[in-house]
Amino acid sequence: MKIIVCVKQVPDTTNVRINQKTGTMEREGVPAMVNPYDLYAVEEALRIKEQHGGSVTALSMGPPQVQEALREVISMGVDEASLLTDRAFAGADTLATSYTLARGLEKIGEFDLIFCGKQAVDGDTAQVGPELAEHLDLPFIGFVRRIRDVRPGFICAERMTDEGADVVESPLPAVVSVVKEINEPRLPSLRGKMRAKKFEAPLWTAADIGVDAKRIGLPGSPTWVARSFTPEPRGRGEILDGEDSSVLALELARKIKGLGVCT
Repeated sequence: MKIIVCVKQVPDTTNVRINQKTGTMEREGVPAMVNPYDLYAVEEALRIKEQHGGSVTALSMGPPQVQEALREVISMGVDEASLLTDRAFAGADTLATSYTLARGLEKIGEFDLIFCGKQAVDGDTAQVGPELAEHLDLPFIGFVRRIRDVRPGFICAERMTDEGADVVESPLPAVVSVVKEINEPRLPSLRGKMRAKKFEAPLWTAADIGVDAKRIGLPGSPTWVARSFTPEPRGRGEILDGEDSSVLALELARKIKGLGVCT
């Protein structure tokens, strides 16, 4: 079974910086890591490979330093990886990103299953997985917490819902996005670390994957950040202490009324 995992390198969430002129995230010189949700996707792909045989390939889009993220998943046991990198890809929203990844997947060729993390922690949109499936005209199962069965041409999975879970069956190939409840990602092995140290992912440019220039990067993004700012700090809050809840409730109502919030 040939499995592909889409991996994203994201900034350390405590060090996110926004370019005030372009509205895009600044990545140069910012500590980065593999998107945590993608590690669960990698782990699930490796487990299926161990059970059924085959291979796992990672695919990512970003600047050259994303090689480090790909080396990390290689150290976990991923077989191969490719990096889509081109200045033309910069500033892409989820639609342009999913289109570019779809073209990269088409360049890889045949596959049985595509895994994605539920969402990226720098954007929190959870849009790339379903958009990728749409570009490739494939079935999509989102928010998967358990793979019940997988075999050539078939997958059965549990997907989380607000009420519990649904059991979904689908033909393969398909795109699956996973949540953190699905497994516990493994630590890299010593052998994996040694292999990753020497690993260099092939770099594919816009020309290599034959994209439409109008559908990538900022020009291909129908959504963009018009303005970003730090909210003004609010006034200091006040805590009402006491043992009698009815007295506290009356005091709270008095203070709210004094603010003109209610009458």
